[in-house]
Amino acid sequence: MKNTPTLASSRRRFLNQAAALTTAAMVPYTFTASRVAAQSKSERLRFALIGVGGNGTRTAPVGKEYADLVALCDVDARHLSHGNQLLCDGEADLYADYREVLAREDIDVVQISTPDHWHTKILIEAMLAGKDAYCEKPLTLTIDEGKLIRKVQKETGRVVQVGTQQRSSFNRFNKALAIIADGRLGKLKQITVGIDAGGWSPEIPIADVPKGLDWDRWLGPSPPMDYRFLKDANRDKFYTNCHTHFRWWYEHSGGKLTDWGAHHIDIAMLGIAAAGQNNDPVSVAGSAEHDVEFKDGIPMLNNRYNTARAFNLDVDFIDGDVVMNIRHDVDNGILFEGELGRIFVNRGKLVGKPVEYLASKPLPEEAIAKVYRGMPIIGNDRPAHWANFIHSIEHRTLPISDVHSHMKMLNVCHLAGICCRLGRTIHWDQATEQITGDELAASMMSRPYREGYEIEV
Repeated sequence: MKNTPTLASSRRRFLNQAAALTTAAMVPYTFTASRVAAQSKSERLRFALIGVGGNGTRTAPVGKEYADLVALCDVDARHLSHGNQLLCDGEADLYADYREVLAREDIDVVQISTPDHWHTKILIEAMLAGKDAYCEKPLTLTIDEGKLIRKVQKETGRVVQVGTQQRSSFNRFNKALAIIADGRLGKLKQITVGIDAGGWSPEIPIADVPKGLDWDRWLGPSPPMDYRFLKDANRDKFYTNCHTHFRWWYEHSGGKLTDWGAHHIDIAMLGIAAAGQNNDPVSVAGSAEHDVEFKDGIPMLNNRYNTARAFNLDVDFIDGDVVMNIRHDVDNGILFEGELGRIFVNRGKLVGKPVEYLASKPLPEEAIAKVYRGMPIIGNDRPAHWANFIHSIEHRTLPISDVHSHMKMLNVCHLAGICCRLGRTIHWDQATEQITGDELAASMMSRPYREGYEIEV
């Protein structure tokens, strides 16, 4: 990554580059807290959706309850057309290049719902352009990208909500954290995180790029590769290295470990903190299975999915009093086991004796509000998560899923992925945020960017 002297110069350079994409001259964007706080109900925030695929079209309708969706951006013309009709009755401004969106002075907020490998670059440039952002998880593709995002967030003061909406689930996940915080489990000893098996594919042939898809721009920072697609008519399935299935390629994502892992490992680490225990990780060890061979952490085949299909990993923490086991072959969810009892929570249920005891001994009235950091509770799950984002914009405070706490959790997911790829224990120093004692593993904390798609701050 190229370093430049000041954040201000980076912001000026970005705005100058973006201005060249439009016919009208752009001026530096100034978006102040007072502008948000002074808005009446008829002067709502205006937001743009960047990435109009599945996650984008699921989350943007929630955002529309709180802000006006005025622009859509995607490198696939089919997504733009479908999203425009579905979300905006055909009235949105449409873009193929996100920089044109960020250059618009009248857009206050962006929702970033692109594939994982694009998150960091777009988010950093959005913050430099003066935008607050709701960015889907996982926030980054690497550990070092997270350090960069956190640096820019601190320097710009932008509000960034990560789309880990389980942090805004009050009837299950926050209730589970409140049970733990109230001492109902005692000291935690074991946490089992079930995140299901990863994707599998046969050999996927090179195929013609679909009409309307800008494949080069879809790849963006990722290494150059051929578009691949296979339709399995017998099983009504398809396999590809693009839409939907990008997460099964290390070039674009981290597989299940950064997919469901970014949700459930998050809750697990919040549970450790809620119990009053130290959740600083020190090592990740275990085993994993892939469908391709690896050499020095690099997959040796490029014609099939390459992220881990199966895994059984243990995360140790600095105090040594609790172990987190991450695996594919148990129920999806989080099992907390403590000295006094155990509970299991996922998106469908919260069960265990301590939950049953709530009927006779309810939690203190403020218990859930306390684990939600005392912020207003409006709705549940995604609606509450967006409401929290808007509240944080109005008050210029960190949202419930801020980039700093998110990255501490996500770094565990990344360390687990490096462990899987190298097949050995990975040691971590939380104080310096560095992998220790393993030069190759440490080199995997970052990645090169394709020419023309570098991140500059």
